[in-house]
Amino acid sequence: MRKKSVLASIVLAIITTSAFAKSTLTLYTSQPNEDAQMTVGAFEKAHPDIEVKWIRDGTSKLTARLQAELAAGGAAPDVLLLADSVTMESLKQKNLLAAYKSPEAARFNAQLYDKDGYYYGTKLITTGIAYHTKAPIKPTSWQDLLKPELKNMTTLPSPLYSGAAQIHQATLMNDPALGWQYYEKLKGNGAMPQSGNGAVMSAIASGSKAYGVLVDYLAIREKAKGAPIDFVFPKEGVSIVTEPVAMMKEAKNPQAAQAFIDFVLSDEGQKLVLSQGYLPADGNLPVPAGFPPRDSIKLMPFDAAQALADTESNKKRFADLFGNR
Repeated sequence: MRKKSVLASIVLAIITTSAFAKSTLTLYTSQPNEDAQMTVGAFEKAHPDIEVKWIRDGTSKLTARLQAELAAGGAAPDVLLLADSVTMESLKQKNLLAAYKSPEAARFNAQLYDKDGYYYGTKLITTGIAYHTKAPIKPTSWQDLLKPELKNMTTLPSPLYSGAAQIHQATLMNDPALGWQYYEKLKGNGAMPQSGNGAVMSAIASGSKAYGVLVDYLAIREKAKGAPIDFVFPKEGVSIVTEPVAMMKEAKNPQAAQAFIDFVLSDEGQKLVLSQGYLPADGNLPVPAGFPPRDSIKLMPFDAAQALADTESNKKRFADLFGNR
C-alpha cells in the first residue's frame, strides 16, 4: 500500500506541475522601458500560462543583434515589437517573418498593416510641427515653415539618425506638393537639422529655435508638464510611425506569438496604448489628452516597400544637402 501511495503522489505531482507549467515567449522590443513593462505585464495578466522574456533596445541595435544571432545559428525571438514598418518590411523581404492573419485586424485601417499579415501597426506616432509659444506665427501648414519671416527659426530631426525622420522624409518625397523641393526650400530658409527628435524638442523648449519638425507625443507631453511648446497637425497631413508587431519565422512558440499579436491589437491592448499617451491604431478609440479630434488628423499615404527601396538614396540626398548632421 505504501508503494502505491508514493507512486500516486509522484503521478499527482507530475500532473500538477504540468497543469501549472508556463510556456515562454521571447520578445524583442524598442518600446521605452516603462511602456514595455506595462505591455508585458498586461499580456501576462491576460495570459497567465505564458511567461514573457523580453529584451529592450533601439530598433537598429535589435535588428543588428537579431541578424547576428541568426547568422551564428542562435535562437531567435518569437515576436518583435519595433518602431517602424520599414524595418519590418526589410525583415519580411529577407524571409525572416511569418505571416499571421490576426482576427483583430478587421477593425484597423488597411494602411496600418501588411496585407499579407507579416506585421501590424499598433499605434500612430505622427510627425507634425512644434513651435515655441512665443513664436511669431502659429503654423497650420508645412508651407508655413518656408515663409521668409521664419528664416533661420526652424529645426528638424535628421533621417541619418532618426527612423521617424526617415519615414517622414520618404512620406514627403512621394507628395507632389512637397517632395524633394520642399527640403531644398527648407535649407534655403535656414532650417538646421538636429540629431533626433529629442534634440529638436530641447531646441524649441529652450527657445533656441522657434519651430521644429517633431513627433507628436514629445511635444504634447512636454506641454502638459508646463514647457512653452505647442504642436499642430498640418492641414496637408502628417507622416506616421506605427510601431508594428510581427512573428518571427523561426519562432519557437508560434502559438504564444500569435496570442501576443492578437493582444496588442485587441480592444484591451489598444486601450493600454491610449493610457500610455499614444494615439491608438484602432480608429474606434478616443485620442489621448492634448490631441485634437481624430477626424481632424489627416494621415499622409505611405508605402513601406518603396521607402525601404529608397532609404539609402534618400539619406544621401539629405546628407548632400544638409551635411552629415
